[in-house]
Amino acid sequence: MDESRVRNEIVSGNISLGIELGSTRIKAVLVSDDFQTIASGDYLWENELDNGIWTYPLEKVWDGIQTSYATLALQVHDKFGVDIKKIGSIGVSAMMHGYMAFDKNNEILVPFRTWRNNITGDAAEALTKLFNFNIPERWSVAHLYQAILNDEKHVKDIDFITTLAGYVTWKLSGEKVIGVGDASGMFPIDEASVNYNKAMADKFSSLPEVKKYDWNLLDILPTVLPAGKKAGELTDDGAKLLDQSGTLQGGSLIAPPEGDAGTGMVATNSVKKRTGNISAGTSAFSMVVLDSPMKAVHRDIDMVTTPDGAPVAMVHTNNSSSDINAWVGLFGEFAKALGLQLKPDDLYGTLFAESVKGDQDAGGLVNYAYLSGENITRMPEGRPLFVRKPDSKLNLANFIKTQIYSAFAPLKIGMDILLREEHIKTNVLVAQGGIFKTPVVAQQVLADALNTPISVMENAGEGGPWGMAVLALFCVNRKNGEALEDYLATRVFKDATTATLYPEEASVQGYDKFIDNYKAALPVEAEAVKSMKMKN
Repeated sequence: MDESRVRNEIVSGNISLGIELGSTRIKAVLVSDDFQTIASGDYLWENELDNGIWTYPLEKVWDGIQTSYATLALQVHDKFGVDIKKIGSIGVSAMMHGYMAFDKNNEILVPFRTWRNNITGDAAEALTKLFNFNIPERWSVAHLYQAILNDEKHVKDIDFITTLAGYVTWKLSGEKVIGVGDASGMFPIDEASVNYNKAMADKFSSLPEVKKYDWNLLDILPTVLPAGKKAGELTDDGAKLLDQSGTLQGGSLIAPPEGDAGTGMVATNSVKKRTGNISAGTSAFSMVVLDSPMKAVHRDIDMVTTPDGAPVAMVHTNNSSSDINAWVGLFGEFAKALGLQLKPDDLYGTLFAESVKGDQDAGGLVNYAYLSGENITRMPEGRPLFVRKPDSKLNLANFIKTQIYSAFAPLKIGMDILLREEHIKTNVLVAQGGIFKTPVVAQQVLADALNTPISVMENAGEGGPWGMAVLALFCVNRKNGEALEDYLATRVFKDATTATLYPEEASVQGYDKFIDNYKAALPVEAEAVKSMKMKN
């Protein structure tokens, strides 16, 4: 689309805005009706440990959204000479799961409890047995039930609970709604009704410790909507909240809010059965759309849905690339001390390229990239830890290879359940996330780790907010009865460029040896968690 046409589309409001609140970055992306990115803005943030709870303050939520939007709007003004007054459709996505509870005055009762917390083990275990359905510690219902078990004072005052994406959408539109994919991280979804599983909700409400409260579970959860349904409109107050300059007008169509897993599926064209995607960042997760039910309940496999309600097996790990970023930052400081000013892309590129020279098993080195607890390996808290034996081969290539290997290690352990125990078949696994911005290296490691071909699309580093903007456009442009998978295949990705790498046998064997060492040394990590107490 040429510049003059883009300008006309902006003036007419024939554009879509996607906002995603990720673990380390809030990003806003403005997209044209042919799915091209017009402008973007972002805001870096970090979760905070507040009295033992991982959280993000609400003021930073809005500071980040407003800063991201203001940066985007300034780009539009500078490049096209116009201001954004109307936006056809808006969608909000965010990190899935967690717990945000509000009273009848719409005041938050306790600080936002994010997916990163490992504080709901008793509740998750009890609910999994009650439902015969895996309830991860991250899920909203696990947080709610744990608060009940803890006899927390705020529970009696609950009027509404939601996710981060649901909260932001509520403040922009006034509607207490949620997309089905994000809802599936709050409470189990019934595939037939594309709504909360009523039988399980009745079981929950019948628990003696729950019955003493005046509220009913289904009444305090947000309304579930599938992709393509209108979730509301941007109110005038919502427009002022988003755009502090006061230029933006209300009236934009609001799409059902989704989790970052759902936008990842959209951004990688992975909502069709027997497709899947992997997203790697602060956390990592794989999503495989099932064409048949799982044979067993697995505590390390979440059952969630696509944005249109199809069942998905999800492997979620709390940690992935943060430790790599920390080490690369250290090497960057060393380079600066030598008088070298290296751009981040050059620094990552140089170190990743060096890793290729390492031994297939990373020389016997082991690394635990655990900034927070890790459910899959049963670690309640995080202790980043680098481990080696006297006879391990420590050199730069093996050290960096170990960092990349460890970013995917918990995911590998979880995916082995799907691939080796459940024998789940996929036609394609598409990877996205910042770690794949450096070409080939991490993609090849992932292919070797899972012994599965891995594809990467051109938008590998920027999928989430763009995927949310696409979902918002789907609400506007959807033809009568058009399925999301058809919309993506025939309109959004009809000319997509994809690069696929295949596992290499020697590297597969090397990674398997690394994983054997990784599992064998887990008691060392457990002892570090036990012995090295954190300061709150």
